[in-house]
This record gives sequence, C-alpha cells and structure tokens, in this order.
Amino acid sequence: MSNIQQLEDLTTQVRRDILRMVHKVDSGHPGGSLGCAEFFVCLYNEIMETKDGFNMDGIGEDLFFLSNGHISPVYYSVLARAGYFPVDELNTFRLIDSRLQGHPTTHEGLPGIRIASGSLGQGMSVAIGAAETKKLNKDNHLVYSLHGDGELQEGQNWEAIMYAAGNKIDNLIATVDLNGQQIDGSTDNVLPMGNIKAKFEAFGWLVLEIEEGNKVEAVLKGMKKAKSLTGNGKPVCVLLKTVMGNGVDFMMHTHAWHGKAPNDEQLASGLAQNAETLGDY
Repeated sequence: MSNIQQLEDLTTQVRRDILRMVHKVDSGHPGGSLGCAEFFVCLYNEIMETKDGFNMDGIGEDLFFLSNGHISPVYYSVLARAGYFPVDELNTFRLIDSRLQGHPTTHEGLPGIRIASGSLGQGMSVAIGAAETKKLNKDNHLVYSLHGDGELQEGQNWEAIMYAAGNKIDNLIATVDLNGQQIDGSTDNVLPMGNIKAKFEAFGWLVLEIEEGNKVEAVLKGMKKAKSLTGNGKPVCVLLKTVMGNGVDFMMHTHAWHGKAPNDEQLASGLAQNAETLGDY
C-alpha cells in the first residue's frame, strides 16, 4: 500500500474503529490511540518487513513491541485491517474471554501480539532483548517499539536506554509518542522531563524528530530516515510529535480523554468528523 490517499483513508477508518470500540464497552483509551493512528498505519503498511502468517519466533522479519499497551484500540484496529485476524473480532474488545483485552496479552494467542504490555516502562527492555537476539542470530531485520512520553518517567527505561547504547544495539528503532499528556495532566505538570532529545543523545543514541506526527507523509519520511540510520553502531530514537485525540475536535489537546469513552452523542460527533472509508465492522 504505497498510495498516500490509501494510507490516509485507512487512518480515518482506524479512528472510526477506535471510537466505536471504546464506546461499545464504555471503557478504553481513545486519546493516545487516536494520536498514534498515522504511525501504526504507516508502520504496518509501509515501513516494517513482515512475513505472511504470524509466528511468535519472529525470525527473518521485522518485529514491533508496544510498550504503552493501554493504546490497544489502535493496535488492534491496524492489526485487524492488516489481516492478522478478522475485522469483525473488534466487536469483542474488552469483553470477558475476548482475545482483545484492554491491555494486549499473549495467552489468548492473538496474532500480532508478541508480549503482554501495559505495565509501563518495560517495553524498552523487551525490544532491546529482541534486537540483541536478532544480532546474535545474524538476522538482519529490525526491531521497532513505541513508548509514551509520560512512560519515560519510569526509571527502568533509562537503564535499558543506557544498555542499548553501551552494547551497540543498532538494529532498534524506539519511537516515543510526544503528545505532552498523561493520565493526570500534562507531562510537564506531572513530572517535567526536560529535553528528551538531549537525554537520549547524552545516553549515546541517534535521535530523529518527526514534527508532524499526525501527517502520513511526514511519518513515512521520518521512519524511512530512521531505517537509514540503523547499522551505524547506535540505537535510533524517533521523537514523534502528535496530538492526543487527533481527528476528533473535542478530544484534542487534553488529557481528559486518556482513558474515557465517548457517550452516544459524542460518538456520533466523532464519527461525523471521520467519514467511513473502508467499511465499519
């Protein structure tokens, strides 16, 4: 899928999926999911090299690990739309015994999910381990990961970040969703983290910024640039600047929709702002 319009249409449909999923069960995290829709669509349809059929060993293909697992709605939507499992299974989001739990888990055997995530701060360590395994196995494919900016307040990240640089894990592209919001407010109000770019560079990483993280063309250009920086002895960090709740006007630029579902009227408004493109489930 290389046509920009196709990717944008898919992004719009993913936003509809997110809204409908969290509305149906009156539970979930729409804000960060909406903000990362362009990233996930580009990653799974243009950037990563994957095999047909899902295999947990991940040999001979690129891997992705979601660390901020609460944004599972966007993850599930993109996986379903990419053919990992039936799109109509999105109807089971957060239901008892569903494979689509609020935070991704592995024991249900959902194709595309490689780790249980949602306990923030742990995904960086897992991604580094997977990347190091690929190097040991002489597998030249890459490992991608996504992290929240508020998640970087967890200390385990910085131990892992130091380890990755110290061990030249240069087949890793770790993306940080810089939306400036977390569950209790803005990241600057909860715990200011200063200059994140300078911190990663001080720890020995190559850092690339995508200023317009909610534009498909910008995400594609930035992630392709990130790929070109791999193999140079340093891990790569992408700082993806997004808007929480992007695409739904009343959800944008506020932490209020971090973990809150829209009511019937709000759902109708959100869907009206994102016209159906590929068909709802």
